Amino acid sequence: MEWSDTGIVLAARRHGENAAVVSLLTRHHGRHAGLVHGARGRRARGLYQPGNTLAARWNARLAEHLGRYTCELVRARASLLLDDAPRLAALAAICALAEATLPERHPYPQVHGDTLALLDALEGDQHWAESVVRWELALLAELGFGLDLAACAVTGEAEGLAYVSPRSGRAVSRKAGAPYAAKLLPLPPFLAGEEYGPAGAADIVAGLRLTGWFLEKHVFAEQGGRMPAARERFIDRLQPGG
Repeated sequence: MEWSDTGIVLAARRHGENAAVVSLLTRHHGRHAGLVHGARGRRARGLYQPGNTLAARWNARLAEHLGRYTCELVRARASLLLDDAPRLAALAAICALAEATLPERHPYPQVHGDTLALLDALEGDQHWAESVVRWELALLAELGFGLDLAACAVTGEAEGLAYVSPRSGRAVSRKAGAPYAAKLLPLPPFLAGEEYGPAGAADIVAGLRLTGWFLEKHVFAEQGGRMPAARERFIDRLQPGG
């Protein structure tokens, strides 16, 4: 068995003295692991950092085997963000979340493309933090748990959306949700379609808390897993003094 694909490094776990089991998010083969001999050696230093884009060749005797990777660097990511702690934390969170949520060896070409676009945004887009939240919303949708934020679940109106129902994942207007506000999840303005300028840190955190609630409920609860610590560290970076 052998195939070639483009992959984003999600994780590299030490295996023996110089090898590592590398997990890649590939376009055509999904989240796929493989053994890399010499991954921890001097010549491969920095190659298998989370977020890097690689040209990968995988081979194994049988399809169900772990197999081996041979990789070449296409684009380095982490090294470009070393001087920007929040963006570097976002990079780690994105890779950790994809590693923790995506079923192994199941193709998600849309997630692969969305992730590449997000990693590009981290390098220069001033609205990169908003893009992280939107990426998580898209990830939920790809996993079958998309939220409906287009209109109020009660009135059908698209204006004045301020909450999300934790049960249905549908938006609720400020007026309709006011009596039940304590039981609803806040919907930050940048996800409600409001024109108001760049989102602040508090809005981004609210967006991440929103997507996090549904990830915990529908993904991690069913899989018996936990939210990656890297994602919580990213949220901490966005807080005052983070």
